Amino acid sequence: MPRTKKSYPGVFQTDDGNFGYRFVVTVNGHQKTRKKVKDENGNPFKTRIQAANARAIDIEKTKAGVIDKPKTYPRVTISQVYNDYRKNGTTGKAYTTLLKQDSLWENHVKEKFGRRIISKITAAEINDFLSDLYYKEGYSYGYVESFIKFFYLLYGQAFTRGYISADLHAHMTKSQSSKIHMPNKKVDEDDDIRFFNESQLNTLDEYFKGTNAETAYMLGRYCGLRINECYGLKWDHVDLDNGTIKIDRQMQYQEGLIKLVPVKTRNGVREIFIPDVLVLYLRELKQKIDGLENEAERKQNQTMIVDIDGKQLSSLSLVNCQLNGKIQTNNSLKYHSKKLAGEGLEFKYHWLRHTYGTMMAAMNTPEYLLCSQMGHASSQVTHKYYVAISKPGIDVLRDRLNKL
Repeated sequence: MPRTKKSYPGVFQTDDGNFGYRFVVTVNGHQKTRKKVKDENGNPFKTRIQAANARAIDIEKTKAGVIDKPKTYPRVTISQVYNDYRKNGTTGKAYTTLLKQDSLWENHVKEKFGRRIISKITAAEINDFLSDLYYKEGYSYGYVESFIKFFYLLYGQAFTRGYISADLHAHMTKSQSSKIHMPNKKVDEDDDIRFFNESQLNTLDEYFKGTNAETAYMLGRYCGLRINECYGLKWDHVDLDNGTIKIDRQMQYQEGLIKLVPVKTRNGVREIFIPDVLVLYLRELKQKIDGLENEAERKQNQTMIVDIDGKQLSSLSLVNCQLNGKIQTNNSLKYHSKKLAGEGLEFKYHWLRHTYGTMMAAMNTPEYLLCSQMGHASSQVTHKYYVAISKPGIDVLRDRLNKL
């Protein structure tokens, strides 16, 4: 005989794919109704049989008049949660991430919510706080988004430490109808993608040629490196024969010292293919360095910095090093930004990265390849370059329209 599917009375499936149960029993002439989608520890029922077993136990308890006392949680303030996170929850966090979190806490969150009991704060209060930051105080949409991550971190920390229930954690961070959320974006909100047009690139090409920032400019222009990745690039990570560079570290100032540290995300570690124009430039630069006769002067001017493994590294090992041996850092671009501004061209190094991404997208580079080249943690970030309006993209569009 064929097997029949087992029935589980009173068990139902929830919208998220988990299960729950309901029942009605009469006890001493009074009806008792129960409906639950989580166990006594706040965990969802993953299978029908889990829900059915819990239902059977709950029915027996209800008939016997056994009442489960609700779990109590300590009255913990937001300050206590954040201090606990800084003491016990920061392992593996990037130095810059912690600096940013401390800044959000000290400059905004602490004064408003620091003394409040975390379980007593409503999502509406936090949503109003975010709206004030965005609409009244004029902070950018991207900056306000960082507060969402910060509050989610606080509630996640509170949940894992047993300070709040699973229901409250889900209510504040997961439920579409109740969770903390961003205010509606302004109609005139500036696009995240800023890029240079062809005329501006020609101006920049001419301006940076022969300057102390030419190498940094070329790396941003032709492979879209982040500024700290650019200045943390070592010569032994450059393969001119195969036309690739390896990115696995970045330069940062930490407690007043220049250090090479890991890139922020796992996807940031990558091998980048570089165009012939950059291969030629780097090969000529390397030949120029190897042909210098003032090696003693270079060594005298070198700076020793801390590498990713904690060992000392000479500035001479970096691609962005002046010919006289002096180290280059992202501060090296400040002079050039001011000078270009004086000439009527606003310049930010990160816009070279945006320009690279936009141009590659306009040339129909497969999205997964561009995501890998740029080291994005998510393809959603890469996708922005495919919807940005750029002249190369418009040229491709016009060409295809003319073929209709």
